[in-house]
Amino acid sequence: MSVDATPIERARLALDGLSIGDAFGQCFFQEPALSDSWLAQRIVPPGPWPYTDDTQMSLSIVAVLADGGAIDQQRLAMRLAKHYEYDRAYGPSMHRVLERIGNGEPWREVAGSSFGGQGSHGNGAAMRAAPVGGYFSEDLDAVVAQARASAEVTHAHPEGIAGAVAVAVAAAWAWRCRSEGRRPEHASFLASILESLPPGEVRSKLIRAQSLSRVGSLDHAVALLGNGSEMSAQDTVPYALWCCGQSLDNYQDALWLAVQAGGDRDTLCAIVGGVVALFVGRDGIPPTWRERREALPDGFALTGG
Repeated sequence: MSVDATPIERARLALDGLSIGDAFGQCFFQEPALSDSWLAQRIVPPGPWPYTDDTQMSLSIVAVLADGGAIDQQRLAMRLAKHYEYDRAYGPSMHRVLERIGNGEPWREVAGSSFGGQGSHGNGAAMRAAPVGGYFSEDLDAVVAQARASAEVTHAHPEGIAGAVAVAVAAAWAWRCRSEGRRPEHASFLASILESLPPGEVRSKLIRAQSLSRVGSLDHAVALLGNGSEMSAQDTVPYALWCCGQSLDNYQDALWLAVQAGGDRDTLCAIVGGVVALFVGRDGIPPTWRERREALPDGFALTGG
C-alpha cells in the first residue's frame, strides 16, 4: 500500500493485520500437545482460522469510520450490539454489556455501571483500536480523542481507555514511520507512545517495556509486563506493544513473539497484528496467512447498518 493511502485504506490495512493476528492466535487454544508442537517448530497452523470478538468488534469500528469519518459513539454502540455473535468468544462482561445495549439501555449507563460502577478495564477496547490509529495517523491529538471515544462505549475505567489510546497511538506511529522510511529503535518507538498516555498502570508498565530492549527469556518479559491472562488492559497492552517494538518490521516474527507468551493469545496477536501491519504494509503479511483466516464479511467494514 502506498504511503499516501487514504484514511479508510489505512484503517482497513490495520483491520487486515488485526484480524489475521486474531485468528492466528486463536488457533493456539487447541489441544496443548498440538499447540506446543506448532510453537516449538514455528509451524503455521492449518486453516481455516476462525476470528473472534476482537475482529468482530473491529469491523464495527472501521464501518463507523467509513460512514462518518469519526467515532460516533451512539452508532458504534448500536453496531457493536447489533453484530454481537455469542460464539465469537467475547469476555464474560462483554456478553452482558452488549446484551443490555441491544435491549435499549443507554450505552453510557451500561459502561459506567460495570464492575460496581468502576467501569471495565478489560482489554476489549485496546484490541479494536489499531484501525483508529491508522485512520487518524496524520493528527495525534485526533488519535487520542477518537481512541478514547471508541473505548468509552464499553470501557469506562481509565485503564481500559488508556489501553485503547496506547494501541491507537502505536498504530499511528507505525504508519508515520513507514511514511518516513525509517525503522524506529525499540525504546524510541515506545517513548513516542508514552508521550500520549496519562499516569496509570498501563503507562508505568509500558515504561518497563521500554527498558526491555533485549531479554534473556520471554518468561522475564511476561513476569514484568503480563500476557493478558487477566484480560485487563494493563496486563495485555504492555507486552503486545513490547512485541511491536521488538519486531515492527516483520509481521511473522512479531506474531510468533506474541503467541509464545501464552495468556490471551488471540488478543495479544490482534493488537500486534494491527500495529505491525501499518508498518510493513499489505505486502508484508504472508498471503498464505490471509488465505487461512476466515473471510471477512463482504462490505461489512465499509457500510453502515
